[in-house]
Amino acid sequence: MKVVAIVGSLRKDSFNMQLVKTVEKRYSHLFEVEIADIGSLPFFNEDEEKAPSAVVQNYKKMIAEADAVLISTPEFNWSISGVLKSALEWLSRVDKVIAGKPVLPMGVSQGALGTVRAQLHLRQVLSSIQANTMPPAGNEIFIGSAGQKFKDGELTDEATLKFLDLVVDKFVAFVNEQEIK
Repeated sequence: MKVVAIVGSLRKDSFNMQLVKTVEKRYSHLFEVEIADIGSLPFFNEDEEKAPSAVVQNYKKMIAEADAVLISTPEFNWSISGVLKSALEWLSRVDKVIAGKPVLPMGVSQGALGTVRAQLHLRQVLSSIQANTMPPAGNEIFIGSAGQKFKDGELTDEATLKFLDLVVDKFVAFVNEQEIK
């Protein structure tokens, strides 16, 4: 299975990128992860949506060819980052390559609540662009207190890893169900 990961933080030592790298390594036996470089995308512009740049075309093609998408979001001002919102807007217009695509939202922050508020907004956006997410109950990956749970660029907190294992297993089954339909 091919999964594209979108990381909503451009920070060099982003905990959200570290989470994606942990997922890539830990579940390499289940799927291949390709990380989309949303930092190279221009801001979404309706004037360019019908004839986007090569960078945007390649990004949309990457998502279209994926079996599923992971989105790891930070929480900025109780919401998702502007760069993530713009990246999702490119996917939702004209050919709508994310519509119907299985998506697993997740997120990491330094705060105690993880990315609860950001993921509420992310789920609203994903619903409006017709992405296909699992029901949130029991499947929400909110990782808070990041400084205590990551070491040397990798998620190391055992309880969090066990929960992640459960959600990822359910997500793989969810993606496989979508392919059968």
